[in-house]
Amino acid sequence: MNFIMIAVIVLGAIGLIAALVLYVCSKKFAVYEDPRIAQVNELLPGANCGGCGFPGCGGMADALVKGADAGKIDGLFCPVGGADTMGKVADLLGMAIANGEPKVAVVRCNGTCEHRPRIAEYGGLRTCAAMHACGAGETACGFGCLGCGDCAEACQFDAIRINSETGLAEVDEEKCTACGACVKACPRNIIELRKKGPKGRRVYVSCVNKDKGAVSMKACKVSCIGCGKCEKECPFGAITVESNCSYIDFEKCRLCKKCVAVCPTKAITAVNFPAPKPKPEITEAANGQSSMVNGQSKEKEDMA
Repeated sequence: MNFIMIAVIVLGAIGLIAALVLYVCSKKFAVYEDPRIAQVNELLPGANCGGCGFPGCGGMADALVKGADAGKIDGLFCPVGGADTMGKVADLLGMAIANGEPKVAVVRCNGTCEHRPRIAEYGGLRTCAAMHACGAGETACGFGCLGCGDCAEACQFDAIRINSETGLAEVDEEKCTACGACVKACPRNIIELRKKGPKGRRVYVSCVNKDKGAVSMKACKVSCIGCGKCEKECPFGAITVESNCSYIDFEKCRLCKKCVAVCPTKAITAVNFPAPKPKPEITEAANGQSSMVNGQSKEKEDMA
């Protein structure tokens, strides 16, 4: 019986000592977390998409609180929550946040089945990453959209899909939050986040082919050939030609569409612009009246 009592007392003493050690360690090595981080995290959408540049909404909340303490959070923006969410965060932290211009994902490839015919059949794993690793894919263009849907799989908001008729990825701008998941998923860097633009209007080059003009045109009829006509035509210096391919800087572009008119291959895309007004047709009667007026004016000149 004495042995049992001794064992109980010893175990109790060990437990008490262990508890005291754990208590002291928890106090000494405790990590303080600002309660505002949890409050900000609750305001964020919880998508954990990484579009803000941080690993999830928790990282964004921590950065916002630290930025508020430093007196600057203008560079931080949640693309999913948008201006409304950032306004609530600003009110909570007592800071002013500049409204970021909304962006949207853009697929810079217009090589449909009609423009970019299939020349091979791929029998491997149907993912863009796998097909890209194997070579040019099923067409002669080694830069265009592969159409396997890695971007659609990565999108949490069902904002991008593969058009079965064209074989290209298409973005639903109403659903797109500009989180950038599709950009990271595309192995050919075809998808880009660009400013949504006033009334959703934007102009961009629908091609990333860096081959020389003759080679790229054999692969795709609407490929950019790097001729530089758009660069010369742009009055705002928004277009540059590098590696045989044009690029439009959306920060400088003023949506004049002059580049669209001069592009010989129709590689430049203009979105959400109103249809051009048809030119008035000149009728035969109008031509007759014009000739009569010109004749009368000429007779008066001869008489004078």
